Amino acid sequence: MADKSIIEAIEKLLADSPERKFSEGVEMAINLKNLDMSQPKNRVDEEVLLPHGLGKDLKIAVFAKGEVGLQAKEAGAEMVFSEEDLAEMAGDKSRARSVANEYDFFVAEVQYMAQIGKALGAILGPRGKMPTPLPPGKNVGDLINSARSSIRIRSKDKLTFHVAVGRRNMEIQKLAENIETVLSRVEHSLEKGKHNIKAIYVTTTMGKSVKVL
Repeated sequence: MADKSIIEAIEKLLADSPERKFSEGVEMAINLKNLDMSQPKNRVDEEVLLPHGLGKDLKIAVFAKGEVGLQAKEAGAEMVFSEEDLAEMAGDKSRARSVANEYDFFVAEVQYMAQIGKALGAILGPRGKMPTPLPPGKNVGDLINSARSSIRIRSKDKLTFHVAVGRRNMEIQKLAENIETVLSRVEHSLEKGKHNIKAIYVTTTMGKSVKVL
């Protein structure tokens, strides 16, 4: 059972935020304190597996060939890019940006990572979308299924940053458990844990913010 204060904050948020004609996202706003964010060691950069996912289908693309590419398609990847596609994107920045914006998550066979870093790193990196490497022998389907419930928490050099935790139409209990999972990971990544957290808010895409702690 999720913490009562988190559940109450979500209930208040949903009550105070009028429903829209689309399914709004739910985010956490995390405010840190007593940290020098110019120091990379103090920045939060974590990949988290949400217990209940984001409540929406993520579009996943894979850089692979042969059998791995076929397995990726069978596992539900929306697109499999070949070595030729990668070379084409390297020479066509407009297409590369379009691909980076269209897909939420990327997976790549290990042998492509250096080429991807050189050709697409400047585009994928700032978006937090550099591919997750697929080591030899690892099942690409397992990685794709895991990716559908994973998020990246990145503070960069800011004391305040936002993290997606679900959709408004999800059950309150599931949203609360997602929030607890993110909060726990953030606390464990900080030098002084919860003492480096100034405040936590929950908000919807177009709604108000409600303080959790």
